Amino acid sequence: MSTITQTAPAKPGGEAGRLVPPALAFTAGFVDTCGFIALFGLFTAHVTGNFVLIGAELVGPSRGILTKLLALPTFVVAVALTRLAVAAMEARGRAPLRPLLVAQGLLLLAFMAAGLAIGPPALADAWPELLTGLLGVTAMAIQNAKARLLLSAATPSTVMTGNVTQLVIDLVDLARPTEAPVRAQAAARAAKMAPAVAAFAIGAVAGAFGYAAFGFLCLVLPVLVVFALAARVPGR
Repeated sequence: MSTITQTAPAKPGGEAGRLVPPALAFTAGFVDTCGFIALFGLFTAHVTGNFVLIGAELVGPSRGILTKLLALPTFVVAVALTRLAVAAMEARGRAPLRPLLVAQGLLLLAFMAAGLAIGPPALADAWPELLTGLLGVTAMAIQNAKARLLLSAATPSTVMTGNVTQLVIDLVDLARPTEAPVRAQAAARAAKMAPAVAAFAIGAVAGAFGYAAFGFLCLVLPVLVVFALAARVPGR
C-alpha cells in the first residue's frame, strides 16, 4: 500500500526569510497600481477586485470589461499550473520557490515589454492591451499561488485587507490593559504584519509615481526585486 506525503511549506531562513514577505508585498502594490492606472482599472494582483469594476461597468460606461472578464480564468489557470509545477518539482526533490520567483520575474519582464511595445494604452479591450494585462495577471497569479503553497507561514503579500484588520486589532490589544500572553501574541503578530503592510503601501505609491514618470518602464523595479529575491532564497 502506498502512502502520500505532503511537503511542508518552504520557510526561507535568515535574512532571506525576513526579506521575502515585504519584498513581495512591495511588488504586489507596485504592479497592481501600475496596471490599474495603465490598463483602465485592471487589477493584476487583487484579481477579484475586477468583479466590482465589472459590476460598475455593466451599469455605466464600459472600458476594459473584456480584459477584466478574462482576468479570472487566466488567474485560475495560472494558479493551477503553478500547483502542478510545485508538485512536480517536489516529487523530484527540488525546492520550488526559486524557480517560481524566476518565472514570475520573467512574466513581469514580458508584462513590461508588452506595455512598452503598445505605447500609452488607448483602447481598453484591444488585443495588445488585453494581452499585456493578462501577462500581468499571470505573473501575480504565480505570486498568489506560491504564497499559499510555499509561504503560508508568512504574511500574505497581495491582498492587505486581512493584514490591516489584524494589525489594527493587535495595536488595540497592545494599547488596552490585557494579560501578558495576549500582549506578547499581539506584539509578535504586529511585528510580522506591519512591514508587509507598509511595503505594500510604499509599492502602491511608487507604482503610481513610477508609471506617471516612466510609463511601463517603471516595472523594471519590481522585476529587479523579484530576481534579487530569487538569487537570495535557498535552492537545491
